[in-house]
Amino acid sequence: MSCTPIRAIVFDFDGVILESADVKTDAFLELYAEHGADVVRQVRDHHLANLGVSRFKKFAWIAEHVLGCPLTDDALAALGQRFSDLALTRVLAAPFVPGAEAALAALGARGLPMFVASGTPHDELQLIVSRRGLDGSFHEVHGTPREKPEIVRDLLARHDLTAGEVLFVGDGMSDYKASCAVGTEFLARDTAALHDDWTALGVRLEPDLVRLPEVVAAW
Repeated sequence: MSCTPIRAIVFDFDGVILESADVKTDAFLELYAEHGADVVRQVRDHHLANLGVSRFKKFAWIAEHVLGCPLTDDALAALGQRFSDLALTRVLAAPFVPGAEAALAALGARGLPMFVASGTPHDELQLIVSRRGLDGSFHEVHGTPREKPEIVRDLLARHDLTAGEVLFVGDGMSDYKASCAVGTEFLARDTAALHDDWTALGVRLEPDLVRLPEVVAAW
């Protein structure tokens, strides 16, 4: 634990604020179902190993390394639209991660600035945050195409924060890598898919956000 008080929090979104991580996984599997079970398995493995990474980077990787057919810009855009069509309605209906609403309210009442850095496209993320009534919970929300380390460094610079004063809360390795790259503190939302990886890394774990306000206070 750091001896420096936490002055701000950066959250990933899917699987951290909303229980929407599985929604995204299911959308990826549906998108490639026509290619057969072996392709679907490889898509699933790559997606789960890269939670929080831009869907467009995953599409490009799958095209090159699994399907052996690089994508044109038009084909990439079409995949992105199909993915949004599959996932957006389900994300908007997804329940909150246990404790998320109460934690955001409690931390906001303390005057703690809170931000989102997500792998979801920026405009889509803003729509989801607005439709879920979360505009007032976050100072700023940021999605792709900017990557998470760039987003967090920009937040630090503009809000006069040092990395050690910021806690990144995430559920994927992209979140952990972004935190390490910038030097922020890190808290993982524990899931079965990555539990062994988090344990091996010695990362602080919480099963949900129920205890987040007290965890932040004691950090």
